[in-house]
Amino acid sequence: MDVLSVVAAEPLVRPSREEAEEAVRVLLGWAGEDPRREGLLDTPGRVVRAYEEFFSGYADDPVSVLERTFEETDGYDEIVLLRDIRVESYCEHHMLPIVGKAHVAYLPGRRVVGISKLARVVEAYARRLQIQEKLTAQIANTINEVLQPRGVAVVVEAEHHCMSTRGVHKPGVGMVTSRMLGAFRDDPATRRELYAMIGSHPAVG
Repeated sequence: MDVLSVVAAEPLVRPSREEAEEAVRVLLGWAGEDPRREGLLDTPGRVVRAYEEFFSGYADDPVSVLERTFEETDGYDEIVLLRDIRVESYCEHHMLPIVGKAHVAYLPGRRVVGISKLARVVEAYARRLQIQEKLTAQIANTINEVLQPRGVAVVVEAEHHCMSTRGVHKPGVGMVTSRMLGAFRDDPATRRELYAMIGSHPAVG
């Protein structure tokens, strides 16, 4: 067994807050700063507290968010869309922000869920280290598995700071990803209706 396999097999031990703050001091020194100067004395603690907020999704269970549903819908079976959900995530390659919005839709089967729950599912997955493609799929797959609707659609539009503030330096460039399941994948008319509701008009078959 190689070294990487041995490391991967070992249980993950979460560093202490003190160790995390010391890691920030090391990075400050590596960047050329003096972590002992007055303006930076409290920076390690601030960064760790910010990370607790940025990555709070690791402590959230998106499945449990969707478990409380409602069956009294008077037969409603059309698209349910929550549009323009703010997305704030972090690229797992450079740990820089991914900022944009998500549109989440589903076609109810027997149950509907409170709309705030859709936003909370987005939040739970966004507040982790991510790539946008995976984020989009996770949101859609979880809603599909828990609610078992006739269709799920997730569209995410975001700007990646790892592209706008470093590397090729192309600010204002947006990335769009989508995940279509059930009727949204199989029925072009349903997909067109969704995009009309979102307010964008990509090519659909």
